[in-house]
Amino acid sequence: MSPQIKYAYKTHNTWVYRRTYPKALQPILGFALKQSLKTAGAREAKLRVAELNTTFTTIIKEAQAHALASSNTDTPTATQGPRLAVGRPRYQRARLLGERLVAELAQAYLAEVSQRLRPGSYKSVRFALSLLTSHLGRHAVGDLSLSHGKEVLGYITQLSPNVRKYRDGKNAGLADLARLAQEHEGITLAPQTQARILKQMSQFLDWCVGEGELGANPWEALKVKDKPEVHPHGMLTDGQVSVLLGAKDRVLNSALLFGLLTGMRSGEICGLMAEDITAKGNLGRFVSIRPNRVRLLKSKAAEREVPLHGVLEGLLDTALPTSGRLFPYLSVDRIVKRYAYLRRLHPELQGTVFHSTRKWFITQCERTGVPEHYTASLVGHQSARSANKLTYGLYSAGISDAQKREIVEGIRLPQA
Repeated sequence: MSPQIKYAYKTHNTWVYRRTYPKALQPILGFALKQSLKTAGAREAKLRVAELNTTFTTIIKEAQAHALASSNTDTPTATQGPRLAVGRPRYQRARLLGERLVAELAQAYLAEVSQRLRPGSYKSVRFALSLLTSHLGRHAVGDLSLSHGKEVLGYITQLSPNVRKYRDGKNAGLADLARLAQEHEGITLAPQTQARILKQMSQFLDWCVGEGELGANPWEALKVKDKPEVHPHGMLTDGQVSVLLGAKDRVLNSALLFGLLTGMRSGEICGLMAEDITAKGNLGRFVSIRPNRVRLLKSKAAEREVPLHGVLEGLLDTALPTSGRLFPYLSVDRIVKRYAYLRRLHPELQGTVFHSTRKWFITQCERTGVPEHYTASLVGHQSARSANKLTYGLYSAGISDAQKREIVEGIRLPQA
């Protein structure tokens, strides 16, 4: 039999507080103060009843003061009723450690990381967690074990890069995606991609530990067996540069020239504004690469000033806008797809991407004898300019504008 607690009763194994307001105040407050105590324990319920009794007394005093103040005025309507500056305590039902579902926690995690990650990084994390929740979303996070991790990793190693492009793979779960990949393709994700997906899942479990939802990360020791190997895209040869320039593509030609003669990344080119161009007297015009409303930068080192080659200055004077974005019609996605179109038209470009223009610029700098840390300052790389990373790294203001101008003007485009 349940113990007796004044102003509380037990229903469906949960204590509920209920206390009737004085009749004179019921037109203002309603009939009674009623609230679930969110506990099945009598001891905890008694403590919460005492707290609500204090709140009840405060409500009565506030309501009496309002009733007295309004006694000489018209009776307020329901929409004009007094607002009492009294807040009721809110109680949360106790949960066991690891009781919440993986899908529920993943949703909270994605909401948090979406505020601090860039769109591309967030999309990658969201994909990894969609694979996890499709397979283990209905499991309590505390039930996850190392064997679950090995099972998930086994499926990840069977995925192919194109499996989501199949009609059957649009809304398929992890196990079905692995099966489809094996049925339709003989290739799998690169080891570094597998490792990245596993790492993002493990970081989610680390977050669960930090939020107090999990005692320890059970997948901490998991690793991809195959050694990650980087397969960089090819560097453009002078012949391939001639092919690109000779194509005179209406979408990419100007952007290609900027990539070849400044070493900018595609995202940096897309975000260029006319206001970023400044004239420095006899040193010519420079472009300031900095975060703006169109795009962010990859790192702090990417913020820099680069002199514009004579070819680019001519382009600014004849073909590009004088205000706003220099390339208002371009996005990184469109650059990627348009370059793929050029590869199909010109088979000799196979193995290269738009980023290869940046590699060509860096190669030209090296072949003309430019010191590596000079080139790093032009392309926005973090470079150790001395053995201890101190003398130049902290005490030097970097190379001069005149030195930058000399480097850039030394680059010659091959004839188309």
